[in-house]
Parts: sequence; C-alpha cells; structure tokens
Amino acid sequence: MLAALGLRLVRHEIAEESMVPALRPGDWVLGVRRPQRLRTGDVVVFDLRPGFEVVKRVSPPPAGTHGLWLLGDNPAAGSVDSRMFGPVSADRIKSRLLLRYQPRPVQAIPPPPGS
Repeated sequence: MLAALGLRLVRHEIAEESMVPALRPGDWVLGVRRPQRLRTGDVVVFDLRPGFEVVKRVSPPPAGTHGLWLLGDNPAAGSVDSRMFGPVSADRIKSRLLLRYQPRPVQAIPPPPGS
C-alpha cells in the first residue's frame, strides 16, 4: 500500500504569492496525484493552460455553477483564480497538496485565513 501511495506523490515549488500566508514563493510542497475526493479548503494544483500549473484553494461554489470554484488566499497579490476564469472541472485537478516541507519546517498546509 505504501508503494502505491509513493507512486502517486508529486512535489511542486511555489512560485508566486497568491496563496500567502499559507504558501510562499520558494516553498516546496508534496501532493497526491489524481485525488479521489476534494473538499472545501483543500489546496490543489491544476493546469490553467497546458504547461502552466496553478495552486489554489477549493472554495464553496457560487450558486448555479458546475465544477470547482478555486480561489487564491491572497487576492491583493493579483491572484488569477475562478473569479477570472470561472469554475474548473474536477478532471483538470493534477494533485491535492498535503504538506509543505521546504524551506520552512514540515507542516500541514494551513486553512484559509479567517477560518
């Protein structure tokens, strides 16, 4: 079972500030590929367009939308998120982030601000 999980783990480097304070540029995070379930508050990676990965948090969807509503924690940083590109289908999610391991100490990714 652990070997199977190991094949599903993927690492990412955070490159921009849309997820501050939870994640900062230069942080390395570990995620699980093709997550089976996603919940409000999960932090995910998806391709906004081919070759351009984006890290956002799953938020409650607005009324009348189909798909996942993905928002950055830091809109002041110019976060490009579902407010600009709309909902995202679950099949576009590449990974669900589990923890940050560099350069700061290992810890679970914190919940969104104000929760």
